[in-house]
Amino acid sequence: MSENRLTVQELLDPAFLDEVSRLQLFARRVARGGRPAEQRSRHLGAGMEFRDFRAYTPGDDFRAIDWNIYRRLGRVVLRLFEELEDLPVYLAVDLSRSMFQGEAPRGHAALKAAFAIAAIALQQHDRVGVFPFAEDLELGLRPTSGRGRQFRIAEVLAAAEPRGRTDLRQAMRRFTSFGLRQGLLVIISDFFDPAGIEAVAEALRGLRHRLLLVQLFRKADLAPSLSGDLRVTDCETGEAYDISATREVVAAYRQAYERFQDGLLRAAQAKQAGFLRLDVDENLVEQLAAVLAEGDFA
Repeated sequence: MSENRLTVQELLDPAFLDEVSRLQLFARRVARGGRPAEQRSRHLGAGMEFRDFRAYTPGDDFRAIDWNIYRRLGRVVLRLFEELEDLPVYLAVDLSRSMFQGEAPRGHAALKAAFAIAAIALQQHDRVGVFPFAEDLELGLRPTSGRGRQFRIAEVLAAAEPRGRTDLRQAMRRFTSFGLRQGLLVIISDFFDPAGIEAVAEALRGLRHRLLLVQLFRKADLAPSLSGDLRVTDCETGEAYDISATREVVAAYRQAYERFQDGLLRAAQAKQAGFLRLDVDENLVEQLAAVLAEGDFA
């Protein structure tokens, strides 16, 4: 499968990096406990951006008292400022064997999308970790920050090799076992789990992180141009099946795909997750830019 691997040079292509450098990734709120950076925290304290007042209680910092209000109204209140902290970004990239089949495999698009999101996060001083998965999930790179880490992340992604079949339930159980600080978990996959869309929804249900689901697709997924008697092969198991692609069979397939797509969208909505579909045959950065321009999706 080595011929289907991306190189570090492809990920660090200057034109690609230039496109990515213009994007920004914002989370609605960041869990407390990080370093000063560019994301908003749930914690209100001694930051730079004013957010609110609250009444003074014993033990509060005297330096936060608004003495102008005290002189005018005789009330002792504190000025609260929004603290900016780093956002932990965890990239879970599907490396199942089916993602690396054929020309321009969607696995390449997954790795490029992961690197683009990593580069955006790093330039905002956020921490980025890489967690490849298929039948299980592994720690590819511990969460770390600094623009200089781009090369290391590119190395880890370029070294990724196809493996096994997708098992999102097991992968997410493994991810949860790491006990990582709450952050943004980005799952990049086609979400074709052999256990079905119900297993995908179950895998997402127990996650305590904010979620962004990035679905890799092709237009032919919904409308395959198939006809006649065919032998199809399961990309992950290697099992072959003989089928007759009649009009009725193709129509039944499209209905099944639409049910799958509807189930994935409902699973995302149930978790209030961001949901992004990337056409692997189109420019990935332009698609990311179109979604990020809409604002607070993560």
